[in-house]
Amino acid sequence: MLPRVADSLSFLYLDMVRVVQDDTGVCAQIQAGDDRTDIVYIPTAALSCLLLGPGVSITTPALTTLARHGTSVVCVGAGGVRAYAGILPDSLTTHWLEQQITAWADPTRRLDVAIHMYRKRFGDTDLPGTITLDQLRGMEGQRMKALYKLLAQQHGIGRFRRNYHPDQWHTQDPVNLALSAANTCLYGIVHAALLALGLSPALGFVHTGTQHAFVYDIADLYKAKTTLPLAFALHQSTNPEQEARRRFREDLRLLRLLPRIVHDVQALLTPERAQMSGADAEEEDHSERRDVQMVHLWDPKAGVLSAGVNYASDGA
Repeated sequence: MLPRVADSLSFLYLDMVRVVQDDTGVCAQIQAGDDRTDIVYIPTAALSCLLLGPGVSITTPALTTLARHGTSVVCVGAGGVRAYAGILPDSLTTHWLEQQITAWADPTRRLDVAIHMYRKRFGDTDLPGTITLDQLRGMEGQRMKALYKLLAQQHGIGRFRRNYHPDQWHTQDPVNLALSAANTCLYGIVHAALLALGLSPALGFVHTGTQHAFVYDIADLYKAKTTLPLAFALHQSTNPEQEARRRFREDLRLLRLLPRIVHDVQALLTPERAQMSGADAEEEDHSERRDVQMVHLWDPKAGVLSAGVNYASDGA
């Protein structure tokens, strides 16, 4: 039985430990001082994703066991707020990647996903039936300007304009610096969740042209309630970047946001899943807990066929 990404033990974050394989299983060795080492065993079969933070070293046998148990391994920054690289096991299903590619390659479905993202962010259900992506971008821009204005008024800021200039980083105001730093943290968490699902971070529905396009799409769903209020609260900070990263790590409930991201992504790629009743959703969840289907064959007429079958005709 495979653990689902949204299970309570889906993600485990480690830092400042050495991960090794011993005779019992994979364990984290923690140097406790006075030449004493504490050992904590990792439930690899019950994990969907292991986040390796700063100061972690891991052996090849331990990585082999994690891959054999279907656990994704992601190298992240402190607190899991940045994702640098991901190692996906061979047993990771391509189900959600196929859903993503199918929706991305169809212009109509791609626009539908973009519309669902907009509605999830702003709760606007009475959109025109023939709305275009250009119109959607314009509406999103107006909503964000209104949100910036509201937050600026709440914090006593005369006027705010979102600017992002990497070549002029230290000339920006504290709010923009804090927002850029906090957004980078949010991107790391979203990136880790997408890798754990086996999705492609590069195939975005609104953003495009970068290896993190889908990361930016999904991160936009949560900025209004996470990074934006935090950044405006630091408008008088003398070190907004550092404070933004620290507060983001302290305030964010990592093990709650990751399953939420997973649920939202799955609902965007398969809208019928979000419309299921409680009983149907529970049945669907249980249906995901099945043995690994190793390989399928694709057929242009029949769709998916079973592998391991000789399809030669009798006269061949």
